[in-house]
Amino acid sequence: MSYKRYTNDAVELLSELISTPSVSRDEKAAADVLQRKIKEWRLPCKRIGNNLIVAKRLSKKKPTMLLNAHIDTVKPVETWTRDPFVPTIEDGKLYGLGANDCGGGLVSLLQVYRILSVEKDIPYNIIYVASCEEEVSGQNGFSAVLPVLPPIDVAIVGEPTGMNPAIAEKGLMVIDGVAHGKSGHAARNEGVNAINEVLDDLQWLRDYQFRKVSPFLGETRATVTVVHAGTQHNVIPDKVEFVIDVRTNEYYQNEFVFAFLQKHMKSELKARSFRLHSSFFPENHPLIKRCKRMRMKPYGSPTLSDQALMPFPSFKLGPGESSRSHTADEYIEIDEIHNAIKTYVKLIRK
Repeated sequence: MSYKRYTNDAVELLSELISTPSVSRDEKAAADVLQRKIKEWRLPCKRIGNNLIVAKRLSKKKPTMLLNAHIDTVKPVETWTRDPFVPTIEDGKLYGLGANDCGGGLVSLLQVYRILSVEKDIPYNIIYVASCEEEVSGQNGFSAVLPVLPPIDVAIVGEPTGMNPAIAEKGLMVIDGVAHGKSGHAARNEGVNAINEVLDDLQWLRDYQFRKVSPFLGETRATVTVVHAGTQHNVIPDKVEFVIDVRTNEYYQNEFVFAFLQKHMKSELKARSFRLHSSFFPENHPLIKRCKRMRMKPYGSPTLSDQALMPFPSFKLGPGESSRSHTADEYIEIDEIHNAIKTYVKLIRK
């Protein structure tokens, strides 16, 4: 088949997925659609929950490449001017929730698997994984697939990157903090005001700068994003609860940053998870060298993906633009899907 036909198949599948709501943790119907199409194309498919794995028998003589993108979407924002679940093509753009994030990469990579899986001289074993719960970093998503995967040598994650390789990705750690005081009557200035107790911690956090700065990801940052205190105007608050959003570069592990903050802050701290680490892919890797020869530009991505859960080398490369993700009237250009399929195949064949 021609690339045009593969593009048409990709657009047709993506349109059906858009019309099948797949908000995180509710992806069953969309996974059903995708699984049915995979079987229609006579590709081997294994399902784990709402995750789909497509892989033929692997050669022990070849390294293994994973192609990954996610099925789920965020909830549509209120400012959509069209129905987010009605796929519409206008001026070469396919509109609909999830079209850009991450539908374009999802359907493009599946077409790439169709093309390459029948070629005998491809230098890699190819595995395709469509994962769920990516938008919420859920335990039933890519983490559920990991135990059944064979050893992976490299992964391409089809997030929207404008088809430039994102070789670094910031990690995420969310920390809940509590500062304690003692309640009392405000008129008599009794008790210990928990707000005053937490001020030193918040100021230190605001002013501290982590020393190691990444050329691709910039600084590691810890930002207070939520604060709750007090019950009414005449009661001295005995507790302040706050949330710290930590975005790490490749030089800092989440566990280290958490221990460092505990050492320097008086408040009680508890990390919700340590699992979403920063990642970095070597710029001198043959695949990235090949990307450069194809006039792609490596960069660092501030947004999180399933890449954070991968214990093997990986980078993001996909059609669409990150700036369109999670926005009203989200779209992917048909030409972006077409060019992505051709670019992936050209990259992997070499």
